[in-house]
Amino acid sequence: MGSIQVVVGSADEAVNLDSQLKILIRPFYSNPPIYGARLVEAILTDPKLTALWKQEVKGMADRIISMREMLVKKLAEHGSKRSWKHITDQIGMFCYSGLTSQQVDELAAKYHIYMTRNGRISLAGINTKNVDYLAESMHAVTKTQ
Repeated sequence: MGSIQVVVGSADEAVNLDSQLKILIRPFYSNPPIYGARLVEAILTDPKLTALWKQEVKGMADRIISMREMLVKKLAEHGSKRSWKHITDQIGMFCYSGLTSQQVDELAAKYHIYMTRNGRISLAGINTKNVDYLAESMHAVTKTQ
């Protein structure tokens, strides 16, 4: 992909050009490249690749589960008395931490930890090197409650 810049003579021309450019680019968004489909076909039609893929997906899922468990454990180690069971009860690559928007803002401002303002965390970004800092920081912004 690239970009295009066009200078037109009037606001009406800009509106017309915008309309035509949208028609022109629509197929690029509606028809993604075939590479992904060919990759999936290659993996799912080869028993060895399928087995390897399943093993790798299981490894990623297990890592996410272990990060959930480790985060809850580290929160307790830092002295949190809150129940964080909801973190391990959830599934998937994201979790709702239970943090308020004010706590999320404080995490960003004081600890440079970023998540959506509703407290949703991407667990894929948590690893053994940063989970302790995350837990310590989460405890710091929640311990007064």
